[in-house]
Amino acid sequence: MHRRTLMTGAAAAAAVPSAAFAQPAMDQQNTVYLQLKSGRVEITLFPDLAPKHVERVKLLCREKFYDNTPFHRVIDGFMAQGGDPKGTGAGGSKYPDLSAEFTNKRHFLRGTVGAARTSDPNSANSQFFIMFAPARGLDGQYTIWGQVVKGMEFVDAIKRGEGPSFTTPDRIVTMRVAADV
Repeated sequence: MHRRTLMTGAAAAAAVPSAAFAQPAMDQQNTVYLQLKSGRVEITLFPDLAPKHVERVKLLCREKFYDNTPFHRVIDGFMAQGGDPKGTGAGGSKYPDLSAEFTNKRHFLRGTVGAARTSDPNSANSQFFIMFAPARGLDGQYTIWGQVVKGMEFVDAIKRGEGPSFTTPDRIVTMRVAADV
């Protein structure tokens, strides 16, 4: 019978090569940098879950569509919604709406990025939202296309508000595919 021992402290660190602690390489084609006034947010895209939505987000980033668009609906404890050039929640890009790409493989947790839509499941276009907190009731009802992996503190700093009285919302400075930066 073999006995396993647990190494601690310096002995354990010396026994494991430093490469074992390295983070996996970032996929620059499937990473978006969302620049806010408070700092940069890094979002990993999920082309395996939502290929059409990811393709659209990358296209719009490359066209600089999102630059200077407002976060027009920001609800404390829920989410921040942006991506509407009109800033009303009724705008979108020049491209046709997308069909839903719902999944149950991922859940709406803190930092999850989803496609905003109307009551029609196939009406997502350019708008998106970033979750401040989990909302499992959205699972299977909205398309998940990304996850914040760095800079969530900058998302947390987005000014709260919505509706006609929300006249000075925070705006996206720039939004770019990492491979293009």
